[in-house]
Amino acid sequence: MGPERRRAALILNATFVRPAAFYINGFSDLPHAEYYYGFLCFVYILTVLGNSLVLAVIYLVKTLHTPKYMIVFSLALTDLCGSTALIPKVLDTFLFDRRYIVYEACLSYMFFVWFFTSVQSWTLVVMAFDRFVAICFPLRYHRIVTKPVIAAMLLFSWVAMVSVFALAIGFLNRLSFCGSLVVQSFFCDHGPIFRLACNDNSFNSKMVYVVIVLVICLPLMLVVLTYVCISVALSRIASGPERLKAFKTCVSHLILVAIFFLPLLGTNVAVLTSTLHPNARIVNSTLTHTLPALLNPIIYSLKTEEVLRSMRRLCKNRVRNVTLCKRF
Repeated sequence: MGPERRRAALILNATFVRPAAFYINGFSDLPHAEYYYGFLCFVYILTVLGNSLVLAVIYLVKTLHTPKYMIVFSLALTDLCGSTALIPKVLDTFLFDRRYIVYEACLSYMFFVWFFTSVQSWTLVVMAFDRFVAICFPLRYHRIVTKPVIAAMLLFSWVAMVSVFALAIGFLNRLSFCGSLVVQSFFCDHGPIFRLACNDNSFNSKMVYVVIVLVICLPLMLVVLTYVCISVALSRIASGPERLKAFKTCVSHLILVAIFFLPLLGTNVAVLTSTLHPNARIVNSTLTHTLPALLNPIIYSLKTEEVLRSMRRLCKNRVRNVTLCKRF
């Protein structure tokens, strides 16, 4: 490298260029993309209704104030917040063609989308812990799985993920953007943004692997480990019907784990190991971020007999109160 180039590189590294805004590119010439955004709007409405119903039922019914439903409440809350952080802004960006987003707003947008995704991941780990204790140590379940224990685990996951993504945003804020400001994604995603930087982005590149490990790999490994232990415990149950009954209590959780982790893992592995068409990556990413939040309350909560019973009781009480009000 000549002295002039070396001097230019030093000046570039010493000068941090903060863009006024980024441009969210979205799909590349996808025909009838508005129908897809309409589908996302429909998904968001159902997500809000389903998760709000779960939150309201758990809050109003005192019998559901148990450690297990503390976890379900946390999952529904993160599903609702995660979808709200992502989908309305996506619809506003593309349906109303407001693709420019202020630099600070872009970083905040990125933080909340990935923060709530990561908390969903660790909430599924806490659910796995609940199933592990219930099947492997049934006689000690109520002594181990208590409200303070579950509250501490959930709080730790929230605080830990805030710290991780605050660090990731901090590294991103050190970058200089002196070239293209077009983000090849449907939201302010971390990877497409840090690759636009002009200066050294090696810390950000390493942070991608840290996030993949902490949000996908480690939680998934812990869930798999708990189910290995659960399988060993179930194999020791002599009665076939009892074994099947115990396993059925895990089926809903396993489905949640599959619909959350497999698409997220598949999309990230595909991006890191091959060249995905931008449209394919965007479709995969949007569905990965949105469908689990829609399906979680349907699979895990609204089909549970205890929750259905509580909902019927609330409806009856509501009808009784309305009838009494009309009489008086």
